[in-house]
Amino acid sequence: MPKKSFAVLAVAVAAVTLLAGCGSDAEAGGGPKLALDAALPTEVPDGAKIIVGDPQTQKALELSGQVDKVSKFVQFANLSGGPQTTEAFRAKALDVGSVAEIPPIHATWTGLKVKIVASKFRQDPINHPIYKLGIAPGVEVKTLADLRGKKVAYSPGQAQGALILKVLKKAGLTKEDVELIELPSTGDVYPNALAAKQVEVAPIGGVSIKRYESKYGKDGATTIDHGLRDDAGHLYVATESLEDPAKAAAIRAYVAAWGVAQDWIDKHPKEWIEGYYVKDQGLTTADGQWLVDNVGHPDISSDWSDAIKRQQETIELLAKETDNPVIQAADLYDLRFQSVAADAIKAGVAK
Repeated sequence: MPKKSFAVLAVAVAAVTLLAGCGSDAEAGGGPKLALDAALPTEVPDGAKIIVGDPQTQKALELSGQVDKVSKFVQFANLSGGPQTTEAFRAKALDVGSVAEIPPIHATWTGLKVKIVASKFRQDPINHPIYKLGIAPGVEVKTLADLRGKKVAYSPGQAQGALILKVLKKAGLTKEDVELIELPSTGDVYPNALAAKQVEVAPIGGVSIKRYESKYGKDGATTIDHGLRDDAGHLYVATESLEDPAKAAAIRAYVAAWGVAQDWIDKHPKEWIEGYYVKDQGLTTADGQWLVDNVGHPDISSDWSDAIKRQQETIELLAKETDNPVIQAADLYDLRFQSVAADAIKAGVAK
């Protein structure tokens, strides 16, 4: 990790640690532990506190008027993504984090005990991917087979890195058939690296796709679809938080509120564009509309069987390519939460 990125991460984690010490300890309490196969408590007791790194849902709860449902027991931290949440878990400064597919796997490989408690996917995920492959100006890549011999941006331990490995497999290529260039996938690093031809191919996501095509298209920059599912999004937690009955109850209640918030975002696109993308993120209305159209509609299921199967396939591919042991995807999921979000959406309220 570059020194600048590491310093930013260290400051963020330190800030959350300080927050945790101010009236909300993220460590499990000293009372009897809740077994990981015991029924989840359904009532959040007075005094329960969890720290949640999920800024997007926080904003959705505020905009929808639902934040009071959780404000009594949730402290929000401005953290998201694998590296930040994993470090915050290690610092015992976070209970719940919002991430993509890879962080729970990577955390487990590094000895951190975590569980997935909520999952969100996209309806029609092939036509509504998170990422496209950005192609540097003047580089001829029209199919996945054309990746052979190219310099490809790669971020180990993150969703973009796993996607590149999946793309290579689909194309019938190996890591030795390309030149992998390790770069952090934060911010505009990938688009800038493409524009400077530091790399020839890189997965870019969100509004960066639109901006990259618009800014560098005149110079010959392009993007291509990868044709794979890349739509997994999870809430994961430090396992020790689930062993605290009060925290477990609070996490269950938050997952319910999270489900309702995702449904609200889907059904209120204009409010979401204006309140989040424009006022909070500083994007234009046009950019916000593009993002809403690109996301499509969420798929929050009460049956995680298919998700676990896909996660297992990812684990086996990553284990082979990174020399890590094969772990069982089913062990990453806390099935007690399997229907919590979906049930809350059906009920229309966070319970």
